[in-house]
Amino acid sequence: MATPTTVDEYIAGFPPEVAERLQRIREILVMAVAAAGGGEPEQKIRYGIAAVMLGGRYAIHFAGWKKHIGLYPVPTLDDPLEGEIASYRSEKDSVIFLHSNPMPYELIGRVTDAIVTQRSAA
Repeated sequence: MATPTTVDEYIAGFPPEVAERLQRIREILVMAVAAAGGGEPEQKIRYGIAAVMLGGRYAIHFAGWKKHIGLYPVPTLDDPLEGEIASYRSEKDSVIFLHSNPMPYELIGRVTDAIVTQRSAA
């Protein structure tokens, strides 16, 4: 399979159930960044995974893997949100959501809003 050059191609390269999850996460990320930036954000492939941009810089990356979907980088968040996301942390700045579990879309939305707020203020 050719290396994807767009986020659409990237998502299309996954099995349907994973692609559906990735697409829904993409919509959540785009909506949060658009609300903060006043328009449709740029989306691109960076480091071989999908990224939603904010002001010419990345806001957040998302990636599908065999057993999970990851969001990167996810900085330390204010409590109580950090407490809610803590069980999904796999590294200092990464969170993963296993395919074997329900996807916490509402939590992903709140985490994305917090990240966008942090990056907009920087």
